[in-house]
Amino acid sequence: MSRTALLVSTALFAALLTPAASRAAAEDPAPTPVDRFEGEVPFAAQPAEGIFTWGSDADDPPTLRLAERPDAPEGQKVLAGTYAISGWGGFTHDYAAAEPAHDWSAHRGIRFWWEGRSTGKKINFEIKDGGAHGEASELWTTSFTDDFTGWKRIEIPFSDFVYRTDYQPVGGIDQVLGLTAMWGYAVTLPTGESGEFAMDGVELYGGADQTRRASVTTDAAVYPVEEGASAAVRVTLTTTGAAPVDRPVTVAYETGGGTASAGADYTPVSGTVTFPAGTASGAVRTIKVPTVKDRTAEAAETVPLKLTVTGAAPPAETPQIVVDAHGLPYLNAKLPVKQRVKDLLSRMSVAEKAGQATQAERGAITAPADIAGYGLGSLLSGGGSTPTPNTAAGWAKMIDGFQLRAQATRFQIPLIYGVDAVHGHNNLVGATVMPHNIGIGASRDPQLARRTGEVTAAEVRATGVPWDFAPCLCVTRDERWGRSYEAFGEDPALVKSMETVIQGLQGARDGRDLKDGDKVLATAKHFVGDGGTTYGSSTTGSYTIDQGVTEVTRRELEAVHLSPYQDAVDRGVGTVMPSYSSLDLAGDGRGPVKMHARADLINGVLKGRMGFDGFVISDWNAIDQLPGDYATQVRTAVNAGVDMMMVPYSYKEFSAALVAEVKAGRVSERRLDDAVARILTQKFRLGLFERPYADTRGASRIGSAAHRAVARQAAAASQVLLKNDGGVLPLKKSQKVYVAGSNADDIGNQTGGWTITWQGASGAITPGTTILEGIRAAGGTVTYSKDASAPLTGQDVGVVVVGETPYAEGVGDVGNGHDLELSAADRAAVDTVCAAVKCVVLVVSGRPQLVGDRLGAIDALVASWLPGTEGAGVADVLYGRRAFTGQLPVTWPRSEAQLPVNVGDRAYDPQYPYGWGLTTLTKVPQGGTATLKALGIAARAAERAGADTVGRALVTKARLIVQQKTGGRITARVAAPFADAEHLLLTGRYGAAVEKLTEAYRAG
Repeated sequence: MSRTALLVSTALFAALLTPAASRAAAEDPAPTPVDRFEGEVPFAAQPAEGIFTWGSDADDPPTLRLAERPDAPEGQKVLAGTYAISGWGGFTHDYAAAEPAHDWSAHRGIRFWWEGRSTGKKINFEIKDGGAHGEASELWTTSFTDDFTGWKRIEIPFSDFVYRTDYQPVGGIDQVLGLTAMWGYAVTLPTGESGEFAMDGVELYGGADQTRRASVTTDAAVYPVEEGASAAVRVTLTTTGAAPVDRPVTVAYETGGGTASAGADYTPVSGTVTFPAGTASGAVRTIKVPTVKDRTAEAAETVPLKLTVTGAAPPAETPQIVVDAHGLPYLNAKLPVKQRVKDLLSRMSVAEKAGQATQAERGAITAPADIAGYGLGSLLSGGGSTPTPNTAAGWAKMIDGFQLRAQATRFQIPLIYGVDAVHGHNNLVGATVMPHNIGIGASRDPQLARRTGEVTAAEVRATGVPWDFAPCLCVTRDERWGRSYEAFGEDPALVKSMETVIQGLQGARDGRDLKDGDKVLATAKHFVGDGGTTYGSSTTGSYTIDQGVTEVTRRELEAVHLSPYQDAVDRGVGTVMPSYSSLDLAGDGRGPVKMHARADLINGVLKGRMGFDGFVISDWNAIDQLPGDYATQVRTAVNAGVDMMMVPYSYKEFSAALVAEVKAGRVSERRLDDAVARILTQKFRLGLFERPYADTRGASRIGSAAHRAVARQAAAASQVLLKNDGGVLPLKKSQKVYVAGSNADDIGNQTGGWTITWQGASGAITPGTTILEGIRAAGGTVTYSKDASAPLTGQDVGVVVVGETPYAEGVGDVGNGHDLELSAADRAAVDTVCAAVKCVVLVVSGRPQLVGDRLGAIDALVASWLPGTEGAGVADVLYGRRAFTGQLPVTWPRSEAQLPVNVGDRAYDPQYPYGWGLTTLTKVPQGGTATLKALGIAARAAERAGADTVGRALVTKARLIVQQKTGGRITARVAAPFADAEHLLLTGRYGAAVEKLTEAYRAG
């Protein structure tokens, strides 16, 4: 063929092939540059526009530079860098927060040049969508592999990006990649080795196809319907930016393929609905699927509605119509719970039973159909695992969506959703946050403890959550423990007295109130001995004492740690959670054994001797700490008596392993039946089968004035006045008050850990009243200077609010980045203020702080604990609106070397003894040994008569007399009998308590 003929034929061939491609290219917008790296974008951070680095520690952020390169794909320079990352690290280009976000919706994707080095490592690339700015936006992620050498253009269509489920800086916004409000991109570099990289020419490319800009969704994925009724599936067309569609969108639909039988259970339907070109975003079409009533009792059956979409992105999954289960005995609310459980259990497969014994974290459910697919029995929110928005309505909507999924199972067994509401509904922004348990213990008020439980239950249940992982019945024996503030105190008698909170949460002991819209299932935790672990025995990460080993005799175990659990069982507590810790029981020859493996205590003592009839829920991933392979861990925990396993991100593996263990006979089906029967019993008691969805009628009371009034009273009652020389307290409104200290005006610090997030955080994390705001509202002239740098001239009195910043669990262990000393800034504030004026020092903390070296300069000292959101309650006692009546729930040590130190110890010489607490009552009892003798006689008479209220009042009078005489001169001879008296009071031995106080009086 001649060259001319070849050219002609090639041209003709090209003409036949290229018109459509040429038109498509012509329709595509020109590429939009993002970064050329020629110096047009500086190295800077929010709120300015710029490129900045980040990492998990100081060594992990990469180093960046704009390097001149002769081989630069575009321009003269590239972005180059070096890295050596052990945790995580990378860099970000954020757009300026003061400017509008960018609109990327006209393009198909993003591309850039990357210099490959054939490392074989994955490099994560993220884009930032929506929100207020780049650091408060949603992260959408994908990755590419460095399996090439030299420059290569990486081209990523937006359809490849997926929403990050493991981390979001603000927890998500709408989880829709809208592309109309973009804030830049980020690159996460490989970990585990040193490396270099180079990048160039980031730009947006291509034109957006309609399936990227338009999508078809259904209003639900599951449509439960009574037999004989019709399901209405609403199909909605949605477009990015709400623009009308350019081309028609068609949706072909057809029923079939489920467990229901066509004709017998439903009427088959098929057809097509069309959204013509020009249809506006939000247009709806409805498809109806009729079901057939056959009057036969049966389980639920499914009817998938297959949708085939042309011209738009299809729904993420096929919607299912579910013909409700009906006519079966377990559905009859008039039958006894025991009978309903027996009937349902008899119908379930081993796999369905295993599903009921499985609890997953909400964030792990990336495929919502897994709830039905694995027949999950429960979901939870770990600390800080919240919906977006984090509102009462957001919680209810989220949980209702999960419950709807459970309706697609054969027996439509509802989920039981759990949260750690350990001091109010503390994960919810705007909820009423109570003082932590250590403060409730300081109040010595069982009825107030119950009221705090009632408020918590009402706020939790109003968001659709029926189960609370509280209260903690630990007996804290060493204040180096990061969970100290979760305990009511160091004395099991005090812990038992505060267990009225269980009735506040659950209502009546027999469980009849659990179905009410203001009650939740309670959890006694952590069984058993978690508060008694030996310092230095923990093997969990950098923890020093949390999750360690409790070394005790059988007698010590019974008297100290087991004692509160019998009371909880008697009160009808619905669930019990074992401890992460190990128990080394003297004389049993077993050495340290993890509590999740101690069948002798879970099956033998708790379920056997104590008669616990609720169910046992494991702690977070606790079975992973047991010895052996995964099958052994599952078998060990289940056979030890753990009924439901909290396996946040491994629910698939656990369920499969449990089924395999049962089929192999290593876990008996009888044992599995017992576990599931216990779980189902509580679900029936909660009324979940009849009302699985959130009852939000009480939502208006969340954070209400009435609820905050209870929290305010609890905050006031929790304040313990340790010293009050010269009657500095109560303050007078006529005084000029100088307020200083790190915790005076910080709602996050005064609420502590387990507030909004697991660890809590400093700052304005939730609505409330800081202590400073409470003082200002109480009246008088107030000057505030956090660091005490403002002049003190002319001030009458100083109030310095110091203490800890938030932590939770072993992260807060002493020796794990924490100690019991005040910070340098707090020490300086105390020294400055107390040297200039009469001063009151408030210690806001989860445990005692060492202040002995400054005690001489302090006129009044208050243990404020972690008072919650109502700082006005602290001001109430400072200004005398309420009297100081709180007492130490734990011993206040002189030094860290004294720890552990507890009431009843042979060597007992603390700064302040257990039970200490001065008062600002207008009349403190007068008298000496003669008065104490008379009080003792009366107390013994009250004890014999069972007059507890009278007996406690008499002991209190004796205590105040001793404190008045002793003042701050507390010796070991005073402290030991004084603390013993408080224990005797709590055990109802009023006469002996006064005798001990008389001994302390004489020693003082």
